[in-house]
Amino acid sequence: MARKTTKSGADGGAARRVEARRAEVRLPPLSPYGGGLEPDGDYDGLEFKDLDLTGQEGAGARFIDCALRECALDETALGRARFIDSVLSGVRGVGTDLAGASMRDVELVDARLGGVQFHGAVLERVLIRGGKIDYLNMRKARLKDVVFESCVLSEPDFGDAELERVEFRDCVLRRADLTGVRMKDVDLRTVAELDIARGLDRLSGAVISSAQLLHLAPAFAAQIGVRVED
Repeated sequence: MARKTTKSGADGGAARRVEARRAEVRLPPLSPYGGGLEPDGDYDGLEFKDLDLTGQEGAGARFIDCALRECALDETALGRARFIDSVLSGVRGVGTDLAGASMRDVELVDARLGGVQFHGAVLERVLIRGGKIDYLNMRKARLKDVVFESCVLSEPDFGDAELERVEFRDCVLRRADLTGVRMKDVDLRTVAELDIARGLDRLSGAVISSAQLLHLAPAFAAQIGVRVED
């Protein structure tokens, strides 16, 4: 599917915005799965539904054409796991470990997660829609063609991450840490609440709205040492 580009600017071509490619997940008929997780496990065409996977060890596991629905993931170890053409819907948990994981063509829908570890992860063509994620750790992660839609991200840490063709649509982005982040074609224009705690100087490569610019103006002024007085 070709990526869309949008021209802007007074001459109609001064700038080009490249839209993220959306995840396209078409699951085949799935077989119900009622077991637990295993390190380096291989799961293909399975549905995990209403399972308590708390504290289980699934590091290095591979999920292809799978659905995880309404599962508990408290302290679940999924470091270096691979998710391909899969859906995670209504998952919940605190301290889920997805460090170094990879996701390609994945939908994460209505998740309720806290302290989830995604540092060093690689996300490509991923849709994160709805739900709330507190203390999301995306340090040194690589995101390409990722869409955050109608979700709440409270104190996310994108330190030293790489974001390319990433869109935040109708989201709440609260106390975000952008220290050392690298951005290319990142769209923040429809973020409902844009609150940047650190790394304001790393917004190069992002597009924001004029209203957001006015909201951030005092912080921008402080960043470059300008004092504003009436």
